[in-house]
Amino acid sequence: MKLSAVQEINSSEPLHLESKEWQKIQGTVKTADGKIDVQTADKGQVEVAKDSVSLIRSQSAQAAYEQTLHPDWFHSWTGGANVSFALTRGNSETKNLALAFLADRKTLTDHLGLYLNTVYATNDAPAAVPNLTANAIQGGARYDHNLSSRVFAFAAGDFQTDQLQELDLRSVVSGGLGFHMIKSERTTFDLLGGANYTHEKYDTFSRNVAGLTLGEELSTKLGAATALTEKLYFYPDLSETGEYRAAFNFGTVTKINSWLGWQNSFGDIYVTNPPAGTRQNDILLTTGLNFSFKH
Repeated sequence: MKLSAVQEINSSEPLHLESKEWQKIQGTVKTADGKIDVQTADKGQVEVAKDSVSLIRSQSAQAAYEQTLHPDWFHSWTGGANVSFALTRGNSETKNLALAFLADRKTLTDHLGLYLNTVYATNDAPAAVPNLTANAIQGGARYDHNLSSRVFAFAAGDFQTDQLQELDLRSVVSGGLGFHMIKSERTTFDLLGGANYTHEKYDTFSRNVAGLTLGEELSTKLGAATALTEKLYFYPDLSETGEYRAAFNFGTVTKINSWLGWQNSFGDIYVTNPPAGTRQNDILLTTGLNFSFKH
């Protein structure tokens, strides 16, 4: 409700007022002759023009607002986990376990995102070669701190293992600046640029790579029940011209109720120079029930 539409205010409990000039006043309130009289604890009665007041909060609303300014690390989390399992016996003997996890913590000044995707699959039939058909894990975290309403600084760490590609561990540490091209209640679209350091340990060799980080991220709501996320990153190698790595992630979560939904997660990592005898692409797809949380 607009304050101009309010005819009278009388409060026995203290209220928090903020003027359009950012002046903050706290005390019991009553209106008289188009003005607001505030009985403060330190300055006595203060008279404020009604049209100069931008907002009024109760004690509980003020406490909730201040919590959003400086929340502790256990608050403001949302996310969910996806679990799927398949087992066959008889003419075929296979098993497949896939897990996906997403978590986000957004405040007025920063954003922390976590993710994890993993798949493990085997062919247990006698004399099956290979017996292991998939064993891959992708995970990481990114922290953003707003420098203005549109510009933010970021730092990220991404990690991957893939037994069939002979990749023991790929560690990528990156940082740089980002720009909110779109920032609304339903949609955010960010462009990011910076530098990264990558350490890769394969079964037969290891290497360290310095490179650029160029990427974009999209998050949007499709209707009332479905949320979509998409990320595309390009990592040109500064150590060896012409070599690069690219990563693409796409996911949707459709709510069934407040805590249960259906999640789909797709990831593809492309490397121009993998070990000899292994493929350049690693694709990871998980789908199944999603158990969401909010704290």
